[in-house]
Amino acid sequence: MSRVTSLPKEAPLLVAAHSCIRRCRAAMVLGIAASVIAGCASYTPKPIEPSNTAAVLEQRTLDEPALAQFIEAALPDRAAASASQNWDLSTLTLAALYFHPEMEVSRAKLALARAGVKTARQIPNPTLSFQPGQYPAMTDVASPWSVGFLVSFVLEIAGKREKRIEQARNLVEAARQDIATAAWQVRGGVRSSLLDLWAAEGRLRLVERRQTVQAQVVTLLEGRFVAGETSALDVARERINLSQARLSLRDTERQAAEARARLAAALGVPVRAIESVRLSLAAFDRPAETPDVTDLAAGSLRRKALLERTDVLGLLAEYEAAQSGLRLEVAKQFPNISLGPGYTYDQGFDLYTFGLSVELPIFNQNQGPIAEAEARRKEAAARFVALQAKIIGDIDRAIASYRGGTRAVATADTLVQSQIRRRQQIDRAFRLGEVDRLAVLTTDLEQAVIELARFEAIVQQREALALIEDALQHSMFDGGSLYIRLPEKMPAKVQSNARP
Repeated sequence: MSRVTSLPKEAPLLVAAHSCIRRCRAAMVLGIAASVIAGCASYTPKPIEPSNTAAVLEQRTLDEPALAQFIEAALPDRAAASASQNWDLSTLTLAALYFHPEMEVSRAKLALARAGVKTARQIPNPTLSFQPGQYPAMTDVASPWSVGFLVSFVLEIAGKREKRIEQARNLVEAARQDIATAAWQVRGGVRSSLLDLWAAEGRLRLVERRQTVQAQVVTLLEGRFVAGETSALDVARERINLSQARLSLRDTERQAAEARARLAAALGVPVRAIESVRLSLAAFDRPAETPDVTDLAAGSLRRKALLERTDVLGLLAEYEAAQSGLRLEVAKQFPNISLGPGYTYDQGFDLYTFGLSVELPIFNQNQGPIAEAEARRKEAAARFVALQAKIIGDIDRAIASYRGGTRAVATADTLVQSQIRRRQQIDRAFRLGEVDRLAVLTTDLEQAVIELARFEAIVQQREALALIEDALQHSMFDGGSLYIRLPEKMPAKVQSNARP
C-alpha cells in the first residue's frame, strides 16, 4: 500500500532555494579547483647540450671580467688589474673556487638540501571525497538526487613537522660545511700542482747548470784525449754522464709541462689559459708561516683541527641530522589524526557529518624505522670518530715528514757550505798553478750535485708543509684564509654569468 504525502505550498520556494545553494556550492568548488590548478608549478625542460658545455669549458680564460669581480670581492686590497698580471697562490685559489666544477657540484647539493627544508615545512594537503548518487523518482521527495562531499584534514601530532624541519636544517648545515671542505680540497689541488711546478722549474735550472758543467768536462777531456793525455775510458765515462744529464733535463722539462697541465685542471680551465699569464711562485720560496712543531704535536692548532675542521663540522651536522631522524621516527609511534567534516544533500535534506580516524598501532609500533634510525645515528658517530682518528694520523705523519725534511735541509746546507769552502780552496790552488782546469770543473760538478740534493730536500720539506696545511686546514704558504669561505658569498652578478 503506497503512501502519498502532499507537498506543502512552500515546496517550490524550498526547491528553488536548494537549487541556488547547490549552484553556489558548485561554483565555490570549481573556484577552489581553479585556484589550486593555477598555483601548480609547471615543468620547464632544460636539456644539456654536450657541445655547448664543452665549448664553454674550452673558452675559459683568467681574464674574464666576472672572475676579476670575484677576486676583487674576496681581496679588496688587491687591484683586479695587478691580480690578472701576476697570479699567485691566493688569486689562483680564488680562480679555482670560481671555475672548478666540484664547487658547482657542492653548491648544487646545498640547493638540494635547502629544497629539503621547504619540503619538510609542507603541511599535508586535505583530501576531498565526492559521492554522487540517485534514488528512484518518488513523488513525495523534493529531489531524487544524493550528493556528498567529505574533506579530510591530517593533523600531525608529537611535533613530527618540527622534527622534519630540524633534520632538514641540519642537512643544510652539513651541505654548507661540505662546500667549505670542497674549497679546501680545491685549494689543495691548486697548491700541490703549483708546488710541483715550482719544484720542476727549480730543478730545471739546477739540471741545466749541471749539464753545462758536464759538457765542459767532456770537451776538456776530448781535447786531452786527442793530445794523448787521457784515456778513452775517462772520456767515455764523462760522455755517459753528459747523456744522463741531458736525459734528466728532458725529464725535468716533462715534469714542468705536466705540472702546468695539472695546475690548469686544478683551476678548471684549459692549459692554454695559463700559458699566457705570469705565475708567481714566491710563496714556496719563503712560506708565510713556519709551523711550531711542539704546538702541532699537542697544542692549539692540533685541537682546533680536531674540533673545527670543515669536514668535522660537516659530520657533526650529519650526526645531528641522524639524531633528528631518530626523534622523528620515535614520534611516528603516535599516529596522526584525520578529521573529516562533510556535507550531504540527500533527497532534499541537508546532512552534516564529522568524521575522525586514526591509525591503530596494533601490528607494529614503528619498531623497524626506529631501529634503522638508531643504526644511522650509530654509523654517523662511527664516521665522526674515524675522521678524528684520521686527522690525528695525518697531523702526526705531517709532523714526522716535516721534521725529517727540516733535518735533511740542515744537513744539505752544511754540505753546500763545505763544498763552497772546498771550491774556494780549489780556486786558490788553480790560481797558484797547483791544480788544473779539470779539478775546477770537477768541483763545480760536485757543487751542482750537492745543490740539486739540497733543493730536493727543500722540496720534500715544502711538501711536508703542504701536508700540515691539509691536516690543519690552516694556510701556511700565504696569509689569510677569507677566500676559503667565499663559495656562499659570490656576488649575484657573478653567479648570473654563463657557466655550465
